[in-house]
Amino acid sequence: MSYVAVTALSHSGLVRDHNEDSLVVGPWTLCGTVTESPQTFLFPLGRPLVVAVADGLGGQPAGEVASALVVRQLASLGPSLVGEESVGDALKLCNGMVYSAADGRPELTAMGTTVAGALLLGESLLSFNVGDSRVYHADKGGLCQVSVDDSPPPEPGHRTTSLVTQVLGGSRAYSPVTPHMASFPLAGDDRYLLCSDGLTDPLPDEEIDGLLRVHDDEKAAYELWKAAIEAGGPDNITLALVRINA
Repeated sequence: MSYVAVTALSHSGLVRDHNEDSLVVGPWTLCGTVTESPQTFLFPLGRPLVVAVADGLGGQPAGEVASALVVRQLASLGPSLVGEESVGDALKLCNGMVYSAADGRPELTAMGTTVAGALLLGESLLSFNVGDSRVYHADKGGLCQVSVDDSPPPEPGHRTTSLVTQVLGGSRAYSPVTPHMASFPLAGDDRYLLCSDGLTDPLPDEEIDGLLRVHDDEKAAYELWKAAIEAGGPDNITLALVRINA
């Protein structure tokens, strides 16, 4: 039987005092907590499956609340998603929910979150994102980012930037979002990496690619986490590795 293997991990890193990231793998969610080791889930290929990472907006309140709201809503809607239109509607619903949850609650005002994920269908994968969390395709040809960063170009001499130009929520007044989406046919040896910037800020793509070339599933997730920690672990680190066995 064809199946999808999803290996997930979430960690606070070495600098942040708590984890504001959340993730969803099908019906399973992990919100604002830490996994002691990577966990792998197997799903039959063919039924709609949502995998996504949400990174609570730093520097503003309750990022962990916003990210949890989004992944729980995606877990609920996942089985009914069938393509770009339904995913776009789901993300716009999530955006509205973040604003609604903060209404009348000063401690939640302007909370926000990024989201980056994939909807797996029988013969295709639809990547989606709002913000600077990322989706990569990894194959024998190397690592290729398929998401679109909602962030300005880094300043000269810098590889990354902490600024984001679009998130779910994130302001006092409601602001609509325009999700980035792209569809790809599935092949039997496909792998995708979904992650928050706690992985990609300390690690260049070349290092991520090198680790994915020699490791898979739990070992790959562990080695990616370890490399980010050894690079200083400056932010929460959350990742999901999706492997297709068709």
